[in-house]
Amino acid sequence: MYAIVEIAGQQFKVVKDQKVYVHRLQTEEGQKVTFDNVLLLENGKDITIGAPAIDGAAVEAKVVKHLKGDKVIVFKKKRRKGYKVKNGHRQYLTEIVIENILASGAKKAAPKKEAAPKKAEAKKAAPKKAAKADDLKKVEGIGPKIAETLAAAGISTFAELAKTDAAKISEIIADVRGNHVTDTWPAQAKLAAEGKWDELKKWQDELDGGKA
Repeated sequence: MYAIVEIAGQQFKVVKDQKVYVHRLQTEEGQKVTFDNVLLLENGKDITIGAPAIDGAAVEAKVVKHLKGDKVIVFKKKRRKGYKVKNGHRQYLTEIVIENILASGAKKAAPKKEAAPKKAEAKKAAPKKAAKADDLKKVEGIGPKIAETLAAAGISTFAELAKTDAAKISEIIADVRGNHVTDTWPAQAKLAAEGKWDELKKWQDELDGGKA
């Protein structure tokens, strides 16, 4: 029996006792987690396809450990301009082991309990928006999706972004697709918060997607 399930924005084909590496989850090591967005189930000759998810189906797993993936080297060069940039990136990952695949009978109360804190976070974020949020997209490397993710995490101004560690930022945006190097974001945000736009623009001309 196998299932195709969506975990942290990615789809995986899983079977019982299989180890899977997914984007960083908020669940602590050793705890169990349930994924109810099951898109397909195969049990012998019986195949069930969801529309888009299968009602009542779920995949139960246990968080083994949090880790970083292999380093990816990105090298860029512009001919006859003396421009060379080399950067490395390691994705934040979580190792999980599949403990059970439920074809039906999964508890629906669990997702509702998880949804409640999200609503509470949204209510807490509302006053921050009222306090005049900055346009974080002015930081080289930050797009609309990342800006939205940071705002949902309570980072909506240049000053707040400048005080946030680059590793913490990477953890917050782990579910956003693509390779994002956040090393320069706090420093860029600090210049923006101080109103040093000319200095920031000059630096950004030397950056590529936020990579120094």
